[in-house]
Amino acid sequence: MSNETQYARGYEIGGIEISKSQVRSVVLHLGLYGFAGLFLVPYVWMASTSIKPEYLIYDSSPHWLTTDVTFEWYRVILFESPVVSWTIATFALAAVGTLVVVLVDSMAAYALARLEWPGRRIVMGIILASFMVPAAVNLIPIYAIVSELGLVNNLLGIIFPYAAGVFGVFMLYQFFKNIPEELEEAARLDGFSTTRIFFRIAVPMQFPAIAALGLFSFIGLWNSFLWPLIILQNEAMYTLPIGLVTLETQEVTDPGLVMSGAIIASAPLLILFLAMQDYLFKAVALQGTVK
Repeated sequence: MSNETQYARGYEIGGIEISKSQVRSVVLHLGLYGFAGLFLVPYVWMASTSIKPEYLIYDSSPHWLTTDVTFEWYRVILFESPVVSWTIATFALAAVGTLVVVLVDSMAAYALARLEWPGRRIVMGIILASFMVPAAVNLIPIYAIVSELGLVNNLLGIIFPYAAGVFGVFMLYQFFKNIPEELEEAARLDGFSTTRIFFRIAVPMQFPAIAALGLFSFIGLWNSFLWPLIILQNEAMYTLPIGLVTLETQEVTDPGLVMSGAIIASAPLLILFLAMQDYLFKAVALQGTVK
């Protein structure tokens, strides 16, 4: 094979011909894996610190790996702190809140995308305009409403502002607009009501997008800090983000204790993402077909 032909086709390594596209693909993937690995560095350090004894944590030279492993920090945080009750409260908040957000946002998005009613465009315009309003501006009026409803120091008071998030409505609006009108017309000829069309046709067709919204909502509610800090006044009802901060603001802060608490707080989200990643990727793929 001439040098010109070899240059056009690619490279030859150990008698194996490799095309330029394969070389580019390998280099691209190695670069992406290396870039992704950078995001794992803080998590690896956090996990390493949570199982190191105290003398290694305060050592001037960093120790990423050690054979001197201890689970004392986990024992302390699980059995000598309110972390278990904080975790239960956070899970209840995130689970119930996610169900409410998915139900309300999906129904609102379907009504805006598929139903004809007076003022529909005006409502959609208000939803789009609300994206320009900073979240901090709404804290005082929302707190006044929640206080009037008697939901202060109540997990329902945290869920209330998230019940009709404009992000979820706008996100699902794009997907519901993509449903063929012929399907709805055929369903109505078969005697389907609007509610039945929504639950039997619209929801199954766009389930990956709805599941992705549920994943985003769960993560957002699990990690929410400012609003729960304003609403909750009883330490026994604290969520994990608030509770972990109280561990850091005491007179003596143990890095191993804080890191083990951070691992406990992040583990459910990691498991949930791994379980739901297929739906997330399908939602991204469907987004490319939205008209």
